[in-house]
Amino acid sequence: MQIKKNLKLGFTLVEIMIVVAIIGLLAAIAIPNFVKARTTAQMNACMNNLRQIDSAKQQWALETRQATNASPDLTAISPYLGRSGNAATNSATLVCPAGGTAATFLTSYNIKSVSEPPACLILPSTHQLQ
Repeated sequence: MQIKKNLKLGFTLVEIMIVVAIIGLLAAIAIPNFVKARTTAQMNACMNNLRQIDSAKQQWALETRQATNASPDLTAISPYLGRSGNAATNSATLVCPAGGTAATFLTSYNIKSVSEPPACLILPSTHQLQ
């Protein structure tokens, strides 16, 4: 006795199109959330950098007995930034993440005077200390 096996393996075009449509729908929902999460993370990192710069500025002013209108530079506050104490290393690591790979400390932040909070030069409207 001979048994005929007529097995067709694989997916039909309709099944593949349904899977692609579901993946596209999930991607359309997920991608805006990833962009928003990335923007929020960059803003939080920048604000933490601004807090660190402000704290270093205040410590510098207290230890060197500076007036509130004194304006330190990066080399003056580098020992207070809590990193390596090296101005070159701090300028390479303390940057606004929204600035991309070409950003440096000088293109990211304005230290300002002791009485004023430091400012982000990349996105000053959203990255600011209150």
